[in-house]
Amino acid sequence: MSSSKWVSASMSYLAPRAKGQSDAWSAELERHGRRGGQLVIHAGEVPAPGAVAELLGLSEGEAVVVRRRVMHLGDEPSELTDTYYPVEIARGTRLAGTAKIRGGAVTLLAELGYVGACVREDVVARMPSAEERNVLRTAPDEPVLQLTRLTLDRDDRPIQVDRMAMPAHRQQLRYEMRIRG
Repeated sequence: MSSSKWVSASMSYLAPRAKGQSDAWSAELERHGRRGGQLVIHAGEVPAPGAVAELLGLSEGEAVVVRRRVMHLGDEPSELTDTYYPVEIARGTRLAGTAKIRGGAVTLLAELGYVGACVREDVVARMPSAEERNVLRTAPDEPVLQLTRLTLDRDDRPIQVDRMAMPAHRQQLRYEMRIRG
């Protein structure tokens, strides 16, 4: 892996971490011998954007809890991630705050009784908004990859939506699927 490109696999971000383990992003950085971090720049209730509301089975504008984070690889921003939760799951929990969550949000969700059983990811390439260009430090002609991840529980109820914008020229997404039979 070159120092400028990050290869990311989704699987480690989907399962709760064991007690005392760090969050998936920190663990992945350590596994690759890299440094970086994440900064929660906003958390709290907001009106659900149309696409997020649809994925969560809500009406557009209905309240959701969002955590907006900037992920850094070294000193360079590598991802802008908004994670949305239904208010009945996240209101009044650490998901609605800006403090780092030990073990990550997926671990906290599991502690609250919400465990993902099915994940759907959609990836598109698009041009970034002015805000995304500013945060991710990209040129106006550089596209981003937008990954939208919907997590459903075992009853097919949506529990989380992630929307990630990543500079396309600095990312490689890897998918590994196992067929059980």
